Amino acid sequence: MNEQIGIVEKIVSKEEAKAQQEIWKYVFGFTPMAVVKCAIELGIPDVLENNETPITLNELATKLGCSMPLLHRIMRFLIQYKIFQEAPVSETGVGYSHTPLSRLLTTCGKHSMANFVLLESSPIMLAPWHKLSAIVLGKEESTFEAAHGGDVWGFAAANPGHSKLIDDAMACDARVAVGAMVEGCQEVFKELRTVVDVGGGDGTALRLIVEACPWISGINFDLPHVVSVAPACKGVVHAGGDMFDQVPKADAVYLMKVLHDWGDKECIHILKKCREAIPHDTGKVIIVEAVVGQENHEFKDVALMMDMVMMAHTRKGKERTIEEWSYVFQEAGFSRYTTKHILAYQSVIEVYP
Repeated sequence: MNEQIGIVEKIVSKEEAKAQQEIWKYVFGFTPMAVVKCAIELGIPDVLENNETPITLNELATKLGCSMPLLHRIMRFLIQYKIFQEAPVSETGVGYSHTPLSRLLTTCGKHSMANFVLLESSPIMLAPWHKLSAIVLGKEESTFEAAHGGDVWGFAAANPGHSKLIDDAMACDARVAVGAMVEGCQEVFKELRTVVDVGGGDGTALRLIVEACPWISGINFDLPHVVSVAPACKGVVHAGGDMFDQVPKADAVYLMKVLHDWGDKECIHILKKCREAIPHDTGKVIIVEAVVGQENHEFKDVALMMDMVMMAHTRKGKERTIEEWSYVFQEAGFSRYTTKHILAYQSVIEVYP
């Protein structure tokens, strides 16, 4: 009996020791984000990208014009987190080189997520997280509004710098998701002549779609202050307006990470406007969003994190299970839908009248 008690005590002791280790991840959980942001702002990933061979600490500090001792500590931390790696530069010396992860932090990489990191780590986007418990307790209606006095879209309209940060971050996500779509299910765009991207930001997603499917003419539709600064794209026209009022007519409507910003009532309203914009017999709405609860999905944890982001940054937004998606589709008057998996945290949902 005493032996069994001893075994139980050892198990409990090991569990407590593990908990003592784990708790520090939450005490200092912000640290990796802050140090990665620092690396992007310093330009470390870009210097490594432009250097054909591993670079020494002294060379890196010289190129960046920064303190070598402080840079050493930054790099030591990022190597521990496997952001960068050490590599030999001579028989006795070592330098720094890229990893697949650090290449996602370059500013001009094809799949760069640097601007997304800069958006989510900005003081504006971090402040609402401090209000999260207040909204759960019903003391506030919106964490973002509690922190900044208005919703994220109104704030962006009044602050062009932050609006650009949002557009640049969404462009990062669009490049990854559209690339995964083109790679995994390009047939989604087969036989479409016109596509309107509702909430398309600076037009990155639609530009990539048209480049991959040149038979398509694209309409990038977003709020006037957004499309007014959107760059010209071959095969794409920019149109300003409000999706709650009307959506430009096309063979298909493309919605990427738009509906998760809104509650069910608003989603149903938006989808009804989309349904009005497409042909009843041949049209469809192409939705690129996370689906919560896909147990075998490589990015299932990202969907849950994004759900928390929606709680922190919007009034009613949320990520949805397939049952919750089915409900809004049915209420908006659609008859059926199909779901396709791609190598991204989003899925592709085709919804038909």
